[in-house]
Amino acid sequence: MRKFFAGLAVLQVLAVVTQFILAASGAFDPAPNDESFQPHRALGGGIVLIAVLVTVVAAAARMPGRLIGMSGLVAGLAVVQFVIKGIATALDGTAGGVVFGLHAINGLAILALTGRIVRQARQLSRTAVRAPQAP
Repeated sequence: MRKFFAGLAVLQVLAVVTQFILAASGAFDPAPNDESFQPHRALGGGIVLIAVLVTVVAAAARMPGRLIGMSGLVAGLAVVQFVIKGIATALDGTAGGVVFGLHAINGLAILALTGRIVRQARQLSRTAVRAPQAP
């Protein structure tokens, strides 16, 4: 179960990295508009679902509480991304642009957190494999 959790965590990191690529491709579109960011928005919803699944699997695999909490935090931060977008859109102008900057910073926090989860999950899955071999 721990290996499955580690695999899901890797999938989550790959989704987050892809999210950055989709955001950049939307932003650097020759004529960026709302439609340019549709793939980015769609994957954002998928990331929320993956984060919830990772959290549930972490709890089912009886991972350490800190790791379960970090997995849940990713889900929460992913939901905050939608809130930031909504607030930034409502504000418009310079204030909206400043708030939208928080969207990128929050995305970086999600990336860092998912990377940390993968590192810890891989360490735990390796020790789980080695433990039965000990005399």
